[in-house]
Amino acid sequence: MDLGLKGKIVVVSGSAGKEGSIGETIINRLADEGAIPVLVDRNNRGFGYAEAFQKKGIDSLFVQTDVTNPDEMQNAVNKIVEKYGRIDVVINNVGVNDGAGLDATYEEFMDSLKLNVVSYFLLVKFALPYLKESKGNILNIGSKVALTGQGGTSGYAAAKGGVLGLTREWAVDLIQFGIRSNAIIIAECYTPAYEDWIKTVPDGEAVLKKINKSIPFESRMTTTEEIADTALFIISERSSHTTGQFVFVDGGYVHLDRALISDVN
Repeated sequence: MDLGLKGKIVVVSGSAGKEGSIGETIINRLADEGAIPVLVDRNNRGFGYAEAFQKKGIDSLFVQTDVTNPDEMQNAVNKIVEKYGRIDVVINNVGVNDGAGLDATYEEFMDSLKLNVVSYFLLVKFALPYLKESKGNILNIGSKVALTGQGGTSGYAAAKGGVLGLTREWAVDLIQFGIRSNAIIIAECYTPAYEDWIKTVPDGEAVLKKINKSIPFESRMTTTEEIADTALFIISERSSHTTGQFVFVDGGYVHLDRALISDVN
């Protein structure tokens, strides 16, 4: 299916994670569709990703940015518009489950909010004039933690709850400009960060097996490719009448009856 994304300027925050991360998978899917992936991240890994695209003849830009810093975020948007003259889509993909729980300091809690939700506000705020011109759209990457809780991660849970609130608020605010705003909600996705965490857990393989069994559909984690493919559909004109929605890409983790979980294997 041609998603009609060719030549679209798609800004993706949190897109310089390790190979196989959600952001990195999204930018590669965008490139496959002929879109122009614009990377905004604090990690200098993004320079290598953008260079790799360019060597393949794919236009791309990386703007190294502290996404919690308003001046740097404004500067990032300025650089993007200076090069391309427009922004068609914003995908907010920043997310670090940092464990800032009730025992965290005020500063640690606020830092979690700044990274996991304030960065979303900043990117949309500064990109908004250009989204109005293009009648573009916004996609926020959310987490089931906003709905189910997790324990020990007050900052991340509050931030991801805020992301869902902003998704709906922006859908209302921006409907007059023809701008759509949606969110993808992820439960368990096997990213490089997840793998790193499993390695720190005693008997990690047993823990991983238990987590997989908790997912109703096929007893497996969601892949980053499944998330990226859904993201591309939502931002495309193939999803042109979808706004204010939370799209769950989670194998039924949040909504389906636990009785569906099999003890087999």
